[in-house]
Amino acid sequence: MLPEIVVVEDEAELARTVAGRFAEHARTSIEARGRFFVALAGGSTPKAAYALLASPAYRDSVAWERVRFFFGDERCVPPQSDESNYKMAKTAFLEALGIPEDHVFRMHGEDEPPTAARAYAELLLAELPGPHAPPRFDLVMLGMGPDGHTASLFPGTDPLTGDELLVRAPFVEKFGTYRITLTPRMINAAREVDIATAGPTKADALSAVLGGSYEPRTYPIQIVNPQDGGLTWLVDRAAAAKLPVKPG
Repeated sequence: MLPEIVVVEDEAELARTVAGRFAEHARTSIEARGRFFVALAGGSTPKAAYALLASPAYRDSVAWERVRFFFGDERCVPPQSDESNYKMAKTAFLEALGIPEDHVFRMHGEDEPPTAARAYAELLLAELPGPHAPPRFDLVMLGMGPDGHTASLFPGTDPLTGDELLVRAPFVEKFGTYRITLTPRMINAAREVDIATAGPTKADALSAVLGGSYEPRTYPIQIVNPQDGGLTWLVDRAAAAKLPVKPG
């Protein structure tokens, strides 16, 4: 199935679109299955969307007590670090919404990376509803870097390495450190995947990813292709400027 590509005017509109889609996915999942299981993304666009979700315009549009929060990736830092995706989400909206701690399932970046990855995989198997193999998120939120990476799947290595796992701890050469990340197998099991990216620094990569040849070692985000779910790209006009065909 081809992805849907939604182009909006600027980053502010993109944040509103991401927040609106989050609320829509949540309502649909809760109506259908009673819960909403979401893997959050890091980055500036999700942060702005999270802040909107905690604002009066959105906060009453979601039955928050029925949402369970997970993470697509994490840096190998403690939860109080300013580099932590968990801390970003907590300060951007989880605290403001009064989300109970036992509804938020963070990756333990302060632990040894392989140990943290194994523990998070076990947690996913325990917390996400079955009987699917692998278990399914209702929504996985992703971004894309200027180099075509997503989550903590970076160029230069085969993103399918260790894909029999649900979570792994790759060493990222460009940063000289380990990361913890969902594998493509886990991402592609989701009911919905939304990829949000913005700005002129993303234009070359976005054009290559959507209009070029399939080279996931160069552009790991090309590996994102849900087998039985939807894939939507949410981009601003600056990021979409070099697409071969401009979506509406």
